[in-house]
Amino acid sequence: MDRPATLEIKDVTVQLNGQTILHDFSLGLEAGQKALLTGPSGCGKSTVLRCLLGFVVPRAGSVHIAGQALTAESVWTLRRRIAYVGQEPDLGAGIVRDILERPFHYRANTALRGNLARVPALFDAFGLARSLLDKEAGDLSGGEKQRVALVSALLLDRDIFLLDEVTSALDPASKRKVIEHFRSRTEATMLFVAHDAESFPFADRVIEMPGGAA
Repeated sequence: MDRPATLEIKDVTVQLNGQTILHDFSLGLEAGQKALLTGPSGCGKSTVLRCLLGFVVPRAGSVHIAGQALTAESVWTLRRRIAYVGQEPDLGAGIVRDILERPFHYRANTALRGNLARVPALFDAFGLARSLLDKEAGDLSGGEKQRVALVSALLLDRDIFLLDEVTSALDPASKRKVIEHFRSRTEATMLFVAHDAESFPFADRVIEMPGGAA
C-alpha cells in the first residue's frame, strides 16, 4: 500500500491580478520523497510553494499537508511542519548569531533551543566561515545569505522543506556542499524549485511545468 501523501495539491487553480497562474494543477509527495519543480520563468513554480504555505488561496481545488486540509483555521499549525527558504531570503537586521537565535525566542520553538549547538557543524557543512556569526546580515553576500537561511531552517527540525532557487547565488563548490547535505536528509520530504533540472540530481521526481506567464 502506498504511504499517504505528505504534500497534496489537487486540481488547484490560482488567479492573480486577473491572470491564471495555475490551472487544475495537482501534485502529491509521499513522506520522505524528494521532488524538483522546474520550468520557465512565470510558469507558477513559486506559486505552488506559496499555496502550500497558505500565502495564496486557490480559486479552486484543495491543499493538504500530512493528510490535513490547509484552511484559515489550520494554516498556522501546519506551517510549523514546514521549513521554507526563498531565493532572496530576508534575514532581518542584526548579526548572524542573533538572527539564528531569534526563532527560539518564540514559545513554539523554545524546546528546540539546544539545536543551536549544531550551528558550527552546519556552517562547516555549507562552507561558511564561523567568523560570519559575528557579521552583520546586511554585509553578507547573496550566497552567504542563502546558506545562513538554510542553516536557520534546519535548526527548527521541520519534516517538510520547500526550497525556492536556494543555490542560485552559490559558486559550484558551495552548491555541491548544499546538495550533498540535503541528499543525506533521507527522512525529510522536500520540494525544490529550480530552473535547472540538474540542480538536485538526487530528486526522486522531476516535475516540468509547462508554459509561463506573458
